[in-house]
Amino acid sequence: MIKVFPFIFILLWSSAFITTKPIIDYSDPFAALAFRFALVAFGFLIFSIYSKQKIIVSKKNFLQSFFSGVLFHGFYLGGVFYSISIGMPTGLAALIVTLQPILTNALSGPILKEKVSIKQWIGVLLGFIGASLVLGFEIGSKIPTSGLIATIIALIAITSSTLWQKTISNNLPLSVSNMNQALGGFSFHLLIIIFFVDPYIEFSKTFIFAMSHQIFLVSFGAFTILMFLIKKNSASKTVSIFFLIPPTSAFMAWLFLNEKLSNLDLLGFFIATIGVYIATRDK
Repeated sequence: MIKVFPFIFILLWSSAFITTKPIIDYSDPFAALAFRFALVAFGFLIFSIYSKQKIIVSKKNFLQSFFSGVLFHGFYLGGVFYSISIGMPTGLAALIVTLQPILTNALSGPILKEKVSIKQWIGVLLGFIGASLVLGFEIGSKIPTSGLIATIIALIAITSSTLWQKTISNNLPLSVSNMNQALGGFSFHLLIIIFFVDPYIEFSKTFIFAMSHQIFLVSFGAFTILMFLIKKNSASKTVSIFFLIPPTSAFMAWLFLNEKLSNLDLLGFFIATIGVYIATRDK
């Protein structure tokens, strides 16, 4: 069953890109994310109580999970949502964030003392090439400077959160850890909307459907699987599967939204799949 988790994660995480734009169309990105993670934290609280998990934990364990949530749900998702909301091309934003496995590979050696083999590097580079072919470079697109900066911050945040999550030593149940991380994300976005933006949410049917998808399938489903994979596997091997997300998102957009899927997309999908296989397969 554990071997199936990466495939489930890829499908669930990829589907989030289809519902991000509808959310931004009907809300301020930070208000939407604050709303999302308030509900996510409450959901994990209810589940933790139902499953009789210990909710009150040590200050150290709480702050470790809380800070991880600030990085992942705050800086990463906030940076991506904000950049797209001000006109950053979605494909370019996704391509920049897709550099994460390369950055993680480069840092996991000196920080985590993980040995990254030549085989893994070859797989990672193939994965990036494949993802790049699918996403394209959006040459000629107008790129807002603040959107580019926000996306780079998001890249640094998701890389840092992955390495941080691997280094923390707490053995909290996933539901409790995820609840604290959601609280971190909620607190981050709440501070943003209090001091920097004029928040709004239009609770249209489209927004409710898209937000429900991201809460239940992505935050409750995909993120829990990701935390489990990071805990059980090496950081460098876990993040390599992110290269399959852009091609899978493109395939879903073709399947459900009637977007075009070119031969170059299919070639990129094939190359990325080979790269991920090489980077993650056992010796």
